[in-house]
Amino acid sequence: MPKIKYRFSLTQDERDKLEAIVAKGKHNSQKVLNALILLNYDEDALKPRTLGEQDIANVLKVSAMKIHRTKQRFVEEGFDVALNGRKGERIYKRKADGDFEAHLVALSCSDPPEGYAQWSLRLLADQVVELGYIENVSYETVRRVLKKTKSSLGKKSAG
Repeated sequence: MPKIKYRFSLTQDERDKLEAIVAKGKHNSQKVLNALILLNYDEDALKPRTLGEQDIANVLKVSAMKIHRTKQRFVEEGFDVALNGRKGERIYKRKADGDFEAHLVALSCSDPPEGYAQWSLRLLADQVVELGYIENVSYETVRRVLKKTKSSLGKKSAG
């Protein structure tokens, strides 16, 4: 499969914005790298590019694929997407509703099962599934819920 070569020319306005990002200010490191990549591959640049793609990748300490993807995004999706990247589009459905959270907090405040000195996150996750409060849950979700409710599985301070 032949590798597509993405060629483009920046407008003067785009070039000025990219040069401003590279020259000064506080910007996300990926944004600065993307700006450098776009400036290096501008076909209408005042100074013609003398380095090859792998040389530019080595200088910027990025992969050749990052350069390729940045050029591809510019050609296919435009200046803003190439510079800033895409926003996450995935929507997460919350598993832990208020009823589940209440049961979990109550369970974490109760005495641990026989043979255990205290509740662990994994033990709590297994127990809420066993009791039928939720179909399945990870210990990380249990941790987030308990952190959000400021519950602690640690020893209470005497202070």
